[in-house]
Amino acid sequence: MKAAYLAALLAGALFPVGVGAQTAQGTSDGSPNDPATNEAVPAALTETGDIVVTAQRRSQSILTVPIAITALGGEALADKGVTNSANLASAVPNLQVSSPYGNTQPNFSLRGISVANEYNSNQASPIGVYVDDVYLANRTAHGMGLFDLDRVEVLRGPQGTLFGRNTTGGAINFITRAPSLTRNEGYAEAGYGNYDTWTAQAAVEATMVEDQLGIRIAGNFAKGDGRIRNVAPGGRDANSQDTLQGRATLRFRPGGGPLDVKIKAYGGRDRGTQAAVHGLLPFRQGLDFFETNENWVGRNRTEAYGASATIAYEISPQVTLTSITSKDAGKQDLQQAADGSPLDILDINWRSNYDQFSEEARLNYDGGPVKLVAGGFYGFDKVETENTFNIGQALGPGVNGGFFQRYTQRRRSTAVFAQGDYELSRGLTLTLGGRYTWDRSRYDDGFAYLFAGDVGGAQLPLATTVPCPGVPGTCPYNPGARFALRGRNNALTGRVSLSYQFDDGPLVYASYNRGYRSGAFNGGGYTSSAGITYIAPERVNAYEVGAKGRFGALTLSAAGFYYDYSNQQVQDTRPGPVSFLVNAPKSEIYGAEAEAVLRLSPTISLNAALGYLHATYKELSLQGTDLSGNDLPFAPRFTAQGGVDLAVFRDGENALVFSPNVAFFTRQFFSPFNDTNVAGSQQNNAELQQGDFAKVNATLAWTIGRITLKAWGNNIFGRETYAYGLDLRGAGFPYNFLVPAAPRTYGGAVRITF
Repeated sequence: MKAAYLAALLAGALFPVGVGAQTAQGTSDGSPNDPATNEAVPAALTETGDIVVTAQRRSQSILTVPIAITALGGEALADKGVTNSANLASAVPNLQVSSPYGNTQPNFSLRGISVANEYNSNQASPIGVYVDDVYLANRTAHGMGLFDLDRVEVLRGPQGTLFGRNTTGGAINFITRAPSLTRNEGYAEAGYGNYDTWTAQAAVEATMVEDQLGIRIAGNFAKGDGRIRNVAPGGRDANSQDTLQGRATLRFRPGGGPLDVKIKAYGGRDRGTQAAVHGLLPFRQGLDFFETNENWVGRNRTEAYGASATIAYEISPQVTLTSITSKDAGKQDLQQAADGSPLDILDINWRSNYDQFSEEARLNYDGGPVKLVAGGFYGFDKVETENTFNIGQALGPGVNGGFFQRYTQRRRSTAVFAQGDYELSRGLTLTLGGRYTWDRSRYDDGFAYLFAGDVGGAQLPLATTVPCPGVPGTCPYNPGARFALRGRNNALTGRVSLSYQFDDGPLVYASYNRGYRSGAFNGGGYTSSAGITYIAPERVNAYEVGAKGRFGALTLSAAGFYYDYSNQQVQDTRPGPVSFLVNAPKSEIYGAEAEAVLRLSPTISLNAALGYLHATYKELSLQGTDLSGNDLPFAPRFTAQGGVDLAVFRDGENALVFSPNVAFFTRQFFSPFNDTNVAGSQQNNAELQQGDFAKVNATLAWTIGRITLKAWGNNIFGRETYAYGLDLRGAGFPYNFLVPAAPRTYGGAVRITF
């Protein structure tokens, strides 16, 4: 049955590529006049123009890797309007990005696998996010501005062998530009857009000793007014920008020899206002979609910083040893008015400090028919959380109060892994891989209490709620009471793949992958300790068939897949409010996707992508309601992207290039309930969805020698869409929580390269 599914899905995926699906920049010939390249932000290319990726922890042409991958260079991202990691969905099939906090703490959903309705910062993403092969454990760090990148690689499907735990749905690797050791260069860019938005980027690279010592320094800045107008008197506008980031990379190869060292340090902060909320219904009425009526619009204050060292030593032409050591930290202070009204119904302050350390050592062997990657990994991360939930009239009519929550979560992960390719015969390769992971977690110093007090005012503790197994408010206040819990699990994940590369280039493959997401603590338990538990890991058995290659002017890739998915971690929020983190016992996911680029002429290039997804719960019950057969959240049935790179004219170093693109999504639900309501409740879950929509972006770039003038527009037709929704009626509040996506934005920029 599964084989029949896969065959049918792959056939369906291959059919539309005749009208264009894309592997971004796949037909670039690497020449200076190629619109798929850019002097400031090129993606690495092979001699034939294929993007070079490191999806298997070694450099390969994207067309020779038996994995479904989308790879986008820095300029391709800008052309598609992707300036932040939260915008990636407009460029990658079967990818969704959502968040209740705007660009902060984005939730990635890949082929239907996501954090679902979970919103707490202690949870790991089931889509592993990496920067230069360094795993970012905390989701706050995932909301990054994209600048001076070589490329982004999005790997669809479980990556549990070479990338590790928490890659149930896939992995996203942001690869920054490093010193080339061959030149001195740089660029500077400044721009201005609507909402009084100023942007700037710059990078400079200096080679002190040819082929031995160099440095690259880059920075990014954005500041603009709120994009969602607040009609409340004296209230801040929502969704403003105030971002500053910097990065420096030092690279040295002593004597130009076998040792290659890259040391990187980075830092960044964001001070924008919170995402707008549409909440209490009477205060939505009469508003424009891109307006809110909120008296307490807060600020999203986040910081991220760290350093890493990547050391590679070529022991012999066949053997290379690589070590990647990193230390990262940051914090978030999110002030979120969560009622969308001038009333103080629900105002939250989410505060967390996090830090992490990781070390990976691996050995690469390339010996003719055998290619092997083997190594070990150790990772530690900690998050210290203090949240305040101000709930209007929590204690009675006219008596305000709320809950204060604190805990520390520590996670340690140790793993050994190996993956090898063996060429059975000319063109036919067998891949076998395995990883064994030991995960250990601790929930310490947990306490919470009920207090009396107004928003922003003094708190009078009334009753301890954690630890307290009973009804909120029934345990006397005890400032010394603490709650602790331990969790542990081990997992074996792996990969088996059989691929065949034809003599004229095309690749076909079939694979089985097993992935897992480690067990988790419920970070949402603050009204009672009854819901603070350690729940089982997620697991997925994934079957995939695919094909990719170049056929004259057309470059394409296609894949069909079937997932047996168990134990997705979802929130079960009940009146009280009491939150429980539970496992959805079983889900089924299958689908297909295709990408292609068609080079019609040296001046016209078409690209497109198509994704089909069927993701449903086979077994799930929340709030005592059977939800079997419902769609997984953030899993639209169809996604499609398409674009054109049109060189209006080209003359040596001078060119005018127009690059419009469109992204289309069918209906998606924001909740596992879909449009089902709990019997006897006041729920309106049908509201927690976004219907079909398409958004159009475009750029127009005029290059005159080393100067480029660019005009751009995102969501040009001002499509009104929601990016996130959460059921609060099930927790006893009189409204749902909805977050509108960005309105139309446009502007211009000038870039100078040197």
